Amino acid sequence: MKKRVIGILGSLFFSVCFSQEKGIMNNANSPHVKFKSINIGDCHWTDGFWADKFKVAEKTMVPYMGEVLTGDVGHALNNFKIVAGLKEGKHQGMKWHDGDFYKWMEASMYIYAQNKDQNILKELDEYISIIGKAQAPDGYIQTQVQATDLERFGNRQYHEMYNSGHLFTAACIHNRITGKTNFLEIAIKQADFLYKTFMPTPPKELARFGFNQTQIMGLVELYRNTKDKRYLKLAELFINMRGKSKVQPDKTAGYKFIGDMVQERTPLRKAKTAEGHAVLALYFYAGAADVYAETGEQALLDALDRLWKNVVDKKMYVTGAVGQTHHGVSSHVDMVHEGFINEYMMPNLTAYNETCANICNSMFSYRMLGLHGEAKYADIMELVLFNSALSGISVEGKDYFYANPLRVSHKGYDPGNDTEFDVRQPYIPCFCCPPNLVRTIAKLSGWAYSLTNNGVAVNLYGGNQLATKMLDGSKIELIQESQYPWEGSVKLTVKKSKKTPFDILLRIPEWAKGSKVLVNGKDTNVAIQPGTYATINRNWKKGDVITLDMPMDIKLLEGNPLIEEVRNQAAVKRGPVVYCVESPDLPKNTDILNVYLPIKSNLKATYQSDFLGGITTINGDLKLRKNNKEGMYSEISQPIWETKNIQLVPYFAWANRGVAEMSVWLPVMWE
Repeated sequence: MKKRVIGILGSLFFSVCFSQEKGIMNNANSPHVKFKSINIGDCHWTDGFWADKFKVAEKTMVPYMGEVLTGDVGHALNNFKIVAGLKEGKHQGMKWHDGDFYKWMEASMYIYAQNKDQNILKELDEYISIIGKAQAPDGYIQTQVQATDLERFGNRQYHEMYNSGHLFTAACIHNRITGKTNFLEIAIKQADFLYKTFMPTPPKELARFGFNQTQIMGLVELYRNTKDKRYLKLAELFINMRGKSKVQPDKTAGYKFIGDMVQERTPLRKAKTAEGHAVLALYFYAGAADVYAETGEQALLDALDRLWKNVVDKKMYVTGAVGQTHHGVSSHVDMVHEGFINEYMMPNLTAYNETCANICNSMFSYRMLGLHGEAKYADIMELVLFNSALSGISVEGKDYFYANPLRVSHKGYDPGNDTEFDVRQPYIPCFCCPPNLVRTIAKLSGWAYSLTNNGVAVNLYGGNQLATKMLDGSKIELIQESQYPWEGSVKLTVKKSKKTPFDILLRIPEWAKGSKVLVNGKDTNVAIQPGTYATINRNWKKGDVITLDMPMDIKLLEGNPLIEEVRNQAAVKRGPVVYCVESPDLPKNTDILNVYLPIKSNLKATYQSDFLGGITTINGDLKLRKNNKEGMYSEISQPIWETKNIQLVPYFAWANRGVAEMSVWLPVMWE
C-alpha cells in the first residue's frame, strides 16, 4: 500500500510539474527536435476541409466507434469487464483488440480537447476504472491472455507490446489534456512491469520479443510525461534487441512471422531498405525517431534517413500508400505479410496498402519533420492525409476499408480474403485501422503548426485559429483562412505577437511551382522554392496579413520507368489530391480497364458543395475502347474508340456510391 501511495504522489508530482507541456508528442524539452509540437487544443479548425472532417469525427466517427467497441459487436470493453470479474463470458476479438480500444479512447480525448464536453470525461473515467480492475496486481494487462490459458509472453504475436504502446500513449494524452492521473497510473504500473521483465537484459527466450512495437513510442511519451529515464532506456532496449539473435523459428518468436517480416534480420542501425510488415516497420521507425529526439544518437538518425528515403523514393505509391502486397517475400526472401516487397515493384490491382500502414507513413514523416525541419516530410504527411488515409473511411464516417488498392476491376479477379472488400464495412474483425485513422483525424490540428527556434512553422493549410506560446514563452495568435485543398489561396492574419522580430515559416509544397507570398499586399523579397519553407522574419504587429497563392494546376504524373506496372500510364493530381476514374461516372457496363487518358483531355476542375461531402471534381474528354479482347493473349487489331466527357473524383472519395470499379492510373494516348 505504501508503494502505491508513493506512486500516486509521484504521478501527481509529474502532472503538476510538467502540465505546461501538452503537445501531442510533448517534445518541448526534447533536445534533438527542430520543429516542436504545439499544445493539444492550441489550434482549432474553423472552416473548410479539415474543419468539416473534424466535425464528422466529433459527431459521427468517434461516437459511432464507441458504440461498436463498448457493445457486443466490437466486444472490446466486454473483454476488460470479463477479466475484471464484472461480466461473464469469453474473450472475443483479435489479440490486439485492447490496443484498438485505447486508440479510440485517445481519439475521444482529442475531441474533448476541442469541445470540452464533460460527458466524454465521465464516460472515459468509467472505462479507466474497469481497465484498472482488469490489470493484474503486478501491472500486467492483456485481456486475451488473462481470459484464457495463454502463457504470458508465450508468443510475440500475442501483441502484448502493441497493446502496451497504445495504453501508454492514450494515458499520456489523457494526462496532458485533463491533468488527471487515473489512466496514467495504470500505464506506469504496466511500464514498471515491463522494465522488471526486460531490463537490464531480457531472458534468452524474450531476446527476440516485440512484434508490432508501438511500445517504443509509448515508452518515450511516458518518459516525457514522467521524466523517469527508465522508460527511455527500456525503449532503447527494444530497438537494440532487434537483429541480435539468430533468425530461426521457436516457441516465443513464432514459426511463421520471423526475419524481415518483423525487422529482426538486420539491426536497425545497419538497415538500408524498408523490409517486412509495413505497419510493424513504420511504427518501429517512428519509435526510433522518438528515441533519437531524446538521445541524439547519430547512428539512429543515419538509419532513419536511409529508411525514409527508401520508402518514399522506391516503395511508396503516388497516393502516399505503402505495403505493396498482402503476401510476398522480402529482398532477403523471408515470407512477409501486409508488407514491403522489392523496390519499384508496385502492383495496382493487388496493392495492399493497409490503412494503418499509410497512417504510419504519415506518423513517421511527422517525426522526421520534427527532427530535420524540412518541408519534404510535411509534403508526405499531407499526401497521405488527403489520399491513402482518408480512403480508409467513408464520407459519412461509419464504414471502413482495410486495404487501399489503386485499381479495382471485377472482371476475372476476386481478392478472396477477409480484409479486402468491394465496399467499406461497418465493422472489420481486424479492427486496428479504423481507430488509428479516427484518432489521426481528431488530432490533426496539432500537426498544423510547429514551434521553431525563433517562430512558428505552418505545416498544413486550412481554416483555423492558433493561440499558443512560442519557445521563448511569448504569446502568438494567428488566424488562417483557406479553402485548401480545393483552392490554393491562404490568408494568414497576425492577431497577437511579441514586439521583437521572429520567423513565420510557410511550407511551399513540392508541387506548388509558381507560388507567391505577400505581406500586407507587398512582395516579401523572400525566396519561394517549392519543397521548402519560406521564412519571413520581421517585426510583426497585430493586423499584419500574409497571403500565399499556390497555383492549383491539374497535372498528369508518370511513374519511374522501373515501375513496370505504370509504364505508359498517367495519374491525375491537383494540388495534394490524387484523382481516379470510378465506374458510377462511366457509361453502363463500361470496363474500367477500357478507359484511356488522351494527353490532351481538356481537364477542368469544378467544386461541388453538395457532392460526396463537398469536393472538387475534374472533368475531361476520355477515350473508351469498344473492342477489347478476351483471353490471356490475342492478336492486335485496330481499336475502336468512343470519346466521352468523364468525371474524375478524389481517390479518397471513391466507393461512396455503392459497388464500383476504379483506377488511379490510366493508359495514356499521346495523339
